[in-house]
Amino acid sequence: MRYPHLFAPLNLGFTTLPNRVLMGSMHTGLEDRTRDFDKLAAYLAERARGGVGMIVTGGFAPNIEGSPAPRRGRLSMPWHVARHRTITRAVHAEGGRICMQILHGGRYAYHPLSVAPSPIKSPITPFTPRALSARGIERTISDFVNCARKAQDAGYDGVEVMGSEGYLINQFLAERTNQRTDEWGGSLENRQRFPVDIVRRMRAAVGRDFIIVYRLSMLDLVERGQSLDEIITLAQKIEAAGATLLNTGIGWHESRIPTILTSVPRAAFTGGTRRVKAAVKIPLIATNRINMPQVAERILAAGDADMVSMARPLLADADWVRKAREDRADDINTCIACNQACLDHIFEQKLASCLVNPRACNETTFTIAPAAAKKKIAVIGAGPAGLACAATLAERGHTVTLFEQAGEIGGQFNLAKRIPGKEEFHETLRYYTRRIAQLDIELRLTTTATVELLRAGAFDEAIFATGVYPRTVAIPGSDQANVVSYVDVLRGVAKVGARVAIIGAGGIGFDVAQFLVEEAPSPTTDIARWTREWGVDMSLQARAGLTKPAPEVPTRQVWLLQRTPGKPGKRLNKTSGWVHRATLAAKRVTMLGGVAYERIDAEGLHIRLGDEARRLPVDTLVICAGQEPNRDLYTHFANPGIPTHLIGGADVAAELDAKRAIAQGMRLAAII
Repeated sequence: MRYPHLFAPLNLGFTTLPNRVLMGSMHTGLEDRTRDFDKLAAYLAERARGGVGMIVTGGFAPNIEGSPAPRRGRLSMPWHVARHRTITRAVHAEGGRICMQILHGGRYAYHPLSVAPSPIKSPITPFTPRALSARGIERTISDFVNCARKAQDAGYDGVEVMGSEGYLINQFLAERTNQRTDEWGGSLENRQRFPVDIVRRMRAAVGRDFIIVYRLSMLDLVERGQSLDEIITLAQKIEAAGATLLNTGIGWHESRIPTILTSVPRAAFTGGTRRVKAAVKIPLIATNRINMPQVAERILAAGDADMVSMARPLLADADWVRKAREDRADDINTCIACNQACLDHIFEQKLASCLVNPRACNETTFTIAPAAAKKKIAVIGAGPAGLACAATLAERGHTVTLFEQAGEIGGQFNLAKRIPGKEEFHETLRYYTRRIAQLDIELRLTTTATVELLRAGAFDEAIFATGVYPRTVAIPGSDQANVVSYVDVLRGVAKVGARVAIIGAGGIGFDVAQFLVEEAPSPTTDIARWTREWGVDMSLQARAGLTKPAPEVPTRQVWLLQRTPGKPGKRLNKTSGWVHRATLAAKRVTMLGGVAYERIDAEGLHIRLGDEARRLPVDTLVICAGQEPNRDLYTHFANPGIPTHLIGGADVAAELDAKRAIAQGMRLAAII
């Protein structure tokens, strides 16, 4: 077996897990309404069928105060139990094991009933929490225990106690949020009493043969967070209190250091896990940015952990474990850690899904069944929309010819993969290259599709995924040689000087700025370099793992400009936008909004900010002013006698939305 450590059974004493893969907790939105529990059961059952060792659900609150937001999932009343059995039965029917996460939001709860150790407002919520009284703390501990009992009654194999990420338990542990002077605050022993009492009383209530996973905050990454000694002491106390497994969490939600984005190196935090593992006897689980089996195997073989936790990789591919066990890693649809359809959706009050797998969390409504009538179909354009559409059509049994005028598949992904911190986009193209070969799709590279070519092919239907054109700008002087398109910059065709103005501060503008100020190789491929730039102490000698950031000085001076008033990047995605802004600020990029462009001449770019006229002495101007749909062929392929469809950027060019493009391509293919 290629991954012997990953697929070694894990003996927990009273039960044995078949492998070392934990599907980590991730909120999907399906947890919040019991009418969605059938969908949640189908989503989790598909992952159990894929062979995951054990599943942890998204968080369920033990009481009303602990609910992260109004009407979020809760397990506290007797009538809640029956609906949860829908979930456990579905997972057990597939031979899986499942734990329910118990999560109390504390001061992170987005409602006025929030409570915390001390009345200190979180920077990410609008409500100041009420300080729990001593009696309130005892009642909250009882609520955790009651929740675990009801999870046991509902058929769960165990529970995970959420003690990390800055939620209530974590708030008791850190001086940052616990300023009490009674028996629940002050000294280390007092601050650690809350989680220890929860686990101890929970074990007494559920008996020996029920899994208790404790989610330990291994790295707080906030000021006045926990030290390594404190974390080890807590881990040992939790072990003695009766926990079965220790899972790990990285960073509080209010931390200003990215922990799960694609720009974070793979397995960046397992050095810390190794230090904690040496201090306890129960199995310890590593987490964050573990997305491929060779990464997981390396962690386990090195002794950094006993198990690995993955949440988003199992959104991306429900059969991840099965494929790894069968030595088919190239068949895995890899999580690229973009957060666009999972965490961003949750922040937008939508159901989570996955950019590279839009079926995730839609298993009951988005089915891909064999086609009733097999057709010969042309797909024009091998960008994200065309690739997803072609692969899905071929899966259903259609005969597919995929035309691409470039010499490689990928479309705009071939630009994205060149951006420092977006190297994971290579994985999606590797996956589709593999699917094209497996599904016998006829791939015609370096072929410009024409009306005559398509008509000669006798196709039953044609799908146009022809992408976009970069939008031009009408600024006096924009026809000069030093005014270039972002496409030519990212392809390495354009010569770029030492002083650069980027016109357009959307997602592409930010990517181009990152490309121009980052020295190769990317910090994403070098953990030591990445930790220096962000100020993370992976030795954990600094309290909470924080040190002073030391970003490298860029070799270029860059201005990032937008016409719209306000701060550039304000409309970037919720979970990643702040990281992009912080990265460019650290690289000394000047970001300006409300810019009026007057002219370009030998002296540079002349702009106006309000009433102030300014000249930017730049060598090069890069145009990132958006895109226009490329519909030329679609328009000329009029009335050919066969149905035609328009998808991806050719349909809607706004912001090159790969999430929408892939979903649109797959959904169309599923109904043809």
